Amino acid sequence: MIKKLQSKQGTAHQLKSSPEYRQASFTWVISLTLSVILLLNSFDFAGGALKPWVFTAFAAYALFTIVQMIITLLIRRDLLRTGDIRRSTRLLGYIQLLSIITGNLFTVTFGFNLVKQQKPPEYTIAVYMLLTQLYVIAISALNLFKPYVSNTFLPAMFILVVVAILQLIGLLLVAKFVTSHYAHPKLVWLALPIIVTAATGNIFALVLGINLLVKIRKNGNPAMTRWSDVWIKLTANSTAMAGLFFVIFLFCLSVCSVFTFDYSIAIDNNYSAILLPPSLEYPFGTDNFGRDLFSRIVFGARISLIVGFASTLIPVIIGGILGAISGYYGRQTDNIIMRLLDVLYAIPGILLAIAIIAAFGANTVNLILALSVGAIPTYARTMRANVMLVSTYEYVDAARAFGSSNFSIIFKHIVPNSLAPMIVKSTLTIGAAVISTSSLSYLGLGVEPHIPEWGNILKIGSTYLETNSYLAIYPGLAIIALVLSFNFLGDGLRDALDPKLD
Repeated sequence: MIKKLQSKQGTAHQLKSSPEYRQASFTWVISLTLSVILLLNSFDFAGGALKPWVFTAFAAYALFTIVQMIITLLIRRDLLRTGDIRRSTRLLGYIQLLSIITGNLFTVTFGFNLVKQQKPPEYTIAVYMLLTQLYVIAISALNLFKPYVSNTFLPAMFILVVVAILQLIGLLLVAKFVTSHYAHPKLVWLALPIIVTAATGNIFALVLGINLLVKIRKNGNPAMTRWSDVWIKLTANSTAMAGLFFVIFLFCLSVCSVFTFDYSIAIDNNYSAILLPPSLEYPFGTDNFGRDLFSRIVFGARISLIVGFASTLIPVIIGGILGAISGYYGRQTDNIIMRLLDVLYAIPGILLAIAIIAAFGANTVNLILALSVGAIPTYARTMRANVMLVSTYEYVDAARAFGSSNFSIIFKHIVPNSLAPMIVKSTLTIGAAVISTSSLSYLGLGVEPHIPEWGNILKIGSTYLETNSYLAIYPGLAIIALVLSFNFLGDGLRDALDPKLD
């Protein structure tokens, strides 16, 4: 009995220790859930009709889900028999790469991870870089079904395709010439153009280029830098990378939409296309003014990201400086700063934001300031606690002994070693800032009503919940997906920056 129990525990441990098996299980569960959602939406229960395009999508998702289940079983068998995944099983990953035509991110990334046994972080980043570019091209290409496109559409799409080809070449070279501790020196000629492609908003390209340059510089040096260690842990976390992918995808789409989307379709009234259901011409339908909901959500992402990042960055800087000064000097300085911040902290953040907007007017700048002011005390408290801890370390005493100034000690030795909790906290609160932005816009206190913003779109959709529910569902899903992405990324960063998990 005891031997059977120990054998069972050993099997469970063996399977849990395999990242490929964990990702395979996660992938088929998510893929099956998406398949069921597509199946339920492929039937018009009221009219008794079948939606052919949605049913075709369900069939494609179901096919790759079945393949994913088979691969998961084969991986389990290989691990239990030999302790490693056989080459024949890994070759099945190429089948899952074909699922890119369905847009299923989870099966595609699993396929890329399965076909390569040794995966340096640069390989994973290169995969997500290429997928981001392809998804942006696919989303932008939907404009071909619209009555007209922007004047810059064709040249912008040509540039995006050229960038995607360059990034595909980059992925192949990284897969061939980069290992965990070595990168071919000639890849420096790849890193530089890859960094240039980050101008499209694809931050993965910037990260990959920097990682390649750092690894080439460290060739032959076995010491691992903090930057490399964080990326190794982060790229091994599937949910964190999925969250990071969605955030960077939205950012890249927001940048490229300036050239590939026509802004007039999102803001000009079109009384011949009022409340049209989703179609190829209008993928998310139209609102009560005949405006394309899909274009409005794409342009609305820009506002949500700008307000979310700016209203987080401002309190991080101001609260961080106040917390660092308060924690380092202590005594009267600490008392004065923290008691003043306590007064600000006692005022509910959303009420303070409403009061500021009511006093100075509703626009994007005032919205950012209103959301920023209320968050300063929490960041100051976080930084103060970290600085008080780091100030007791020996290297800080050594800096004092060498005669370094207080300014140098705080901002050169203490603050850089106190940033990890601030980074994690900021990624988690960006999601809250996005929700606050949408909530204030929903109440009519956010950005101007004519500007496409997810809260504004949701406000219009709430009046058509019974007849045209898609007007509220799509912006609601966009808000949920963005907030979840930031939360997943924050959790991943917390694990990657925690030295106790080494």
